[in-house]
Amino acid sequence: MARVKKNIKRILILGAAGPPGVNVVNSLRLTKEKLYLVGTDANKFHLEWPDLDKYYNIPSYHEVGYKESIKKIIAKEKIDFVHAQPDQEVSALSAMRDELDVLVCLPKKEVIDILQDKLESAIIWHKAGLHNFKTLEVNNGKDLKNAAKKIGLPIWMRAKTGAGARGATLVENINTGVFWMKYWRARKSNWPFIVQPFLPGKEYAFQSLWFNGKLINSQGRERIEYIFPHISPSGRTGTSAVTKTVHNKKLNVAATKSILSVDPRPHGVYSVDLMEDKKGNITPTEINGGRFFATTFFYSKAGLNQPYHMVKLTFGEKLPPQKKYNFLEKDLYWIRHIDCPAVLVSEEKLKYKSAEIFK
Repeated sequence: MARVKKNIKRILILGAAGPPGVNVVNSLRLTKEKLYLVGTDANKFHLEWPDLDKYYNIPSYHEVGYKESIKKIIAKEKIDFVHAQPDQEVSALSAMRDELDVLVCLPKKEVIDILQDKLESAIIWHKAGLHNFKTLEVNNGKDLKNAAKKIGLPIWMRAKTGAGARGATLVENINTGVFWMKYWRARKSNWPFIVQPFLPGKEYAFQSLWFNGKLINSQGRERIEYIFPHISPSGRTGTSAVTKTVHNKKLNVAATKSILSVDPRPHGVYSVDLMEDKKGNITPTEINGGRFFATTFFYSKAGLNQPYHMVKLTFGEKLPPQKKYNFLEKDLYWIRHIDCPAVLVSEEKLKYKSAEIFK
């Protein structure tokens, strides 16, 4: 039975049934306000996961009928606000925003285009002094050899576009990189690669909400462990199994500068990935513009519900005074895995600290 009430906000979430979408839905369900949530997904089986009032199985973003299905859903469900979670659907929503008579909370189209191109954004950050290294595109063995001469080994190789550590691997010798490209080409994946120096330090994430050029709130965290790292050649699968909140001024500064260098008037969600080098310098590696990290429910559960804040601001409602940085207390852990419930725990209450240890 649909939970429809008079004047209720009617929200459509594209890609609602993947883990990031489910976490956005869960965040919106945490609030006291009753919302009418409609969700779409191209995978009919995954629709079992999100807690929605109405479910729609639609074509994938690249298939015929995708745009038309969204327009029909908006009209049928009298949707007020649309949010997309997968990068491809963020891009699709951004492109057709002027055709839809609904609210959205997105960076400008040209900004989204830049952020979804890892090479273009890296060049901007280099010019802004946020990178002290080169980022180069490689498409064959010759390109890779030339890049290795300019950058030095080891290097980090990954796809020029895409999320979830797409096509990523550590290249410690030229043969590894050459065979890696050949492997993907043999699978008909013809996207270009980029290479950068391998940064061996800590890995950070910074999720921030902006509105009309103003930073509303943000929180940084450190990624400690990935889900199933052993099944990926890079050791990274794009989704954290263990992550913790941090208060790190260098992280906050680097993330903020990386956003402002691409978009002088940010608007919407900017989720920044950053890496630390041997000297402790923190540099951005990518920004997911217009959508939240997969682990956004971590923040919501801990007290920073950015999906709901985004909705309220877009509907013209005010928020109470916000902490722009370090919104949550530090050293809060979010620990989860496949078929294991997510656990929110402070560092002092981690069970291993009181467990018996046999050596």
